[in-house]
Amino acid sequence: MPKNSTVAFNYQLISISLALEIQTNFGKHQINTVNADLLSAIWLNRPALPTEKAFLIEEKDAGLSISAKLTEVKAQLETNGADSHLISSLDDIAWLFNIRGKDVDYNPVALSFALITPNEVKLFIDVEKLSESDINTLKQQSVALYPYAAITEELKELLPNTAVFIDFKRNCFGMYQLLPATVKVISGTNPSTHLKSLKNETEVNHIRKAMVQDGVAMTRFFKWMEERLGEEQITEWSAAEKLATFRAEQPGFAGLSFNTIAGFNANGALPHYSVSLASSLEIQPDGLFLVDSGGQYLYGTTDITRVMPMANYSAQQADDYTLVLKGLIEGSKLIFPEGTKGYQIDSICRKPLWEHTINFGHGTGHGIGFFLNVHEGPQNISPANVDVAFKPGMVTSIEPGIYRPGEHGVRIENLVLCTNHSSSAFGNFLSFETLTLCYIDTRIINKALLEADQLRWLNTYNSKVFNQLQPHLTAGEANWLKEKCQPI
Repeated sequence: MPKNSTVAFNYQLISISLALEIQTNFGKHQINTVNADLLSAIWLNRPALPTEKAFLIEEKDAGLSISAKLTEVKAQLETNGADSHLISSLDDIAWLFNIRGKDVDYNPVALSFALITPNEVKLFIDVEKLSESDINTLKQQSVALYPYAAITEELKELLPNTAVFIDFKRNCFGMYQLLPATVKVISGTNPSTHLKSLKNETEVNHIRKAMVQDGVAMTRFFKWMEERLGEEQITEWSAAEKLATFRAEQPGFAGLSFNTIAGFNANGALPHYSVSLASSLEIQPDGLFLVDSGGQYLYGTTDITRVMPMANYSAQQADDYTLVLKGLIEGSKLIFPEGTKGYQIDSICRKPLWEHTINFGHGTGHGIGFFLNVHEGPQNISPANVDVAFKPGMVTSIEPGIYRPGEHGVRIENLVLCTNHSSSAFGNFLSFETLTLCYIDTRIINKALLEADQLRWLNTYNSKVFNQLQPHLTAGEANWLKEKCQPI
């Protein structure tokens, strides 16, 4: 581009960190940037903002009151030398104010902003979304309600010398531009992002309950699949729809946590495959069927991947399945020192695959919210050098995979809770408790590839699945599951 060219982008649709990076790099080449909304003028019949109702989670279900969470956030603001705080990320606001909504598909959040100042905690939301009881609860917790759009004027009117804490990755550049020049900006990760990753005892107990409900739905789904395959036509699409039906029958079900990935053979080799009526394959008796799915419950969020072998499968498919299972087991039974980061755990999960010169191109795990977003930070398990140590209370997925384009894919995923393990002369050590409750199919396993401790973990896990789900199943379902959970 010629020098003194001008590039336009909408400051409302890009993070502060990315906008500053763009401006810095463009500036090196004497290219200017301007704010421009190029969509509104040509977007005819643009839908209005969603008006779905929102609601507050009771303190007995959240484990902490709104005021207690605000106290924790304010303490961290003080540590960082800030007296004010702008929050735009909807899951942070949902956690902080114990609020849930239906404004974003799969994520139970409500459109809102929050601004903490020395004198007031302000929540910017369409109050029509809230019941009178919820409005009163927020006011009793010293939260002042403002119209959603009022955030812009409130930012402009921040007092001189206000020290405002802003997460540059989780706020848009347009909001940053509204701040008066006299305001001191302190950047860092939202305190609530770290705080909500550490599930309290109440949240953990609720999540365990959600895992039972989800495990019942998964059991009924795989039993249905096994019994109906060959009797009727089942496609990727119809299988995903049936699984959603089984979940919807569970108490407290509030929706899916993401768009179900249901891939047969070659489609299973696409890690983020999205099934549609147009792309849907009929599930045949040869190969592997991968289903990655999850549910939102009023007491937890689930995310699980299982692979169902058909009547006929190849030796390579069996080996791939077993190696992926080895990676899951190695991560799940890991004992590790306090301070361990996700990239260290990632390499341990990949080791069984690397030994066979196999790798996969996505992260091994991501954080999970409590009846919130299915992808949650700040921790993850991936090769990326994310400087966040694992701590007790974090719920994370472990999901290694093998993908052979045009042939098949294998991924097995459980959710785990980071817990205290023990202390020694060498410090404190942590471990993982597996939360997910769904049997791991053993028919396809190549036992020659499993070590004794890995086989022991698998048999113990499947036994645990049966024991915890059996009281919630019919006699026929329990007998079917008992066969699936027999030790090998």
